[in-house]
Amino acid sequence: MKKSTKIWLVVASSLMVIGLITFAAVMTEYNWDFMKLSTEKYETNTHEITEDFNNISINTDTANIIFALSDSGKCKVECYESKKSKHSVITKDDTLIIKTTNKRNWYDYVGIHFGSPKITIFLPKAKYSVLSINQDTGDILLPKYFKFASADILSSTGDVNFFASASKPVKIKTSTGHISVKDSSVKALDLTASTGDIIISNVTCKKDINIRLSTGETDLTDIKCKNLKACASTGNITLKNVISQETFSIKTSTGNVKFDHSDAKEIFTETDTGNVVGSLLKDKIFITSTDTGRVDVPKTVSGGKCEIITDTGDIKITVNKE
Repeated sequence: MKKSTKIWLVVASSLMVIGLITFAAVMTEYNWDFMKLSTEKYETNTHEITEDFNNISINTDTANIIFALSDSGKCKVECYESKKSKHSVITKDDTLIIKTTNKRNWYDYVGIHFGSPKITIFLPKAKYSVLSINQDTGDILLPKYFKFASADILSSTGDVNFFASASKPVKIKTSTGHISVKDSSVKALDLTASTGDIIISNVTCKKDINIRLSTGETDLTDIKCKNLKACASTGNITLKNVISQETFSIKTSTGNVKFDHSDAKEIFTETDTGNVVGSLLKDKIFITSTDTGRVDVPKTVSGGKCEIITDTGDIKITVNKE
């Protein structure tokens, strides 16, 4: 090894040691509180709302959004936010409006960021009309004791947990994040995700459930609806105790489809490289097609149509009558 190379290695090692010692000294001074290293400064601002409203509209860049019932019977919005990216909270046209007032310059995005902005909305009542949320980054939580006429939620990066109910359609769309709908009663459900799981549990839907998913798992449990349509590119689709009054329409590219004590009057299922297995509740007239897979279905001659198509997947279905 050249002498100059050895010298540079010694210098580099020395600088590294000095850097580690300096970092340890600074963190000791800060009691190892990494928040003190953040170049983004945060504060909590509370907004008291005295006017009545029936609609809620939220438009924010980066914040977790949490709904809760107010103990005082009055509306309060608590914002833990960056000093350079605050939120305005007003009521207008029977609507509570929360939106980001971003005063950042481009160079404000460069630095060390440890904070996690959060908006907590304390509502004085459980029933509201229209809920609209447009969010870039952050999780959303709607507890089960809230009820809306309709809900439209758009989130780029973050999980959406919708445990409320709605007398009209609920629409939820995310780019990167999980969608969870649980313990709900809704008129219709429209869920779209690019990357993330979609989980629906203990839901009664008067009309249709539509699911579109690119990459992720789809798990449906204890559901009643009129029609169910689920389409996924990569990921399994599992139905457990799911009952549709009319149809199942299920399609995947690379994923399995599993029925567990689920049924509809008519069923159409198609996969490219996935298996279709499980149990139904009533006899069906089976129409099956597979290129390289095995087929094992009951030889029943009555009931609704059950058409299953795969390219390279097996088909194995049983009927466990109620």
